[in-house]
Amino acid sequence: MPTPTNLTIRQQSKLLEIAFDDGAAFSIPFELMRVYSPSAEVKGHGPGQEVLQVGKRDVGIEGVEPVGNYAVKPLFTDGHNTGIYTWDYLYKLGREHDALWQDYLERLHAAGFAGDGGREPGTVLPGAPAPAASGCGHRH
Repeated sequence: MPTPTNLTIRQQSKLLEIAFDDGAAFSIPFELMRVYSPSAEVKGHGPGQEVLQVGKRDVGIEGVEPVGNYAVKPLFTDGHNTGIYTWDYLYKLGREHDALWQDYLERLHAAGFAGDGGREPGTVLPGAPAPAASGCGHRH
């Protein structure tokens, strides 16, 4: 799998820019990274336990910690800091950006979120069930 040759955090545009040694380069929105975090808080503890993330449009990244020579751990402004993003996973997020984004918007709509696609808190369709509380019981 390709390895990064450059990784830049763009605070104003809320993008992680990453270039790989195979020539691929991606600009990955912080919001996409956050809603597809590889953490248990988002992925759940098993199949079918995924937790839909809402209200992450304005999430930022306060910093990035290296994890060995294979990954980074972003420190998101909403307090989330448990996702370890391997080079393979970042490559996947960049390569599959459009499909992942469309899937996310469809899942928001199916859950009853309206307006801006449910990307902001409080945009639930009238008559839709309230989003279920989720997580492991502690803040990440």
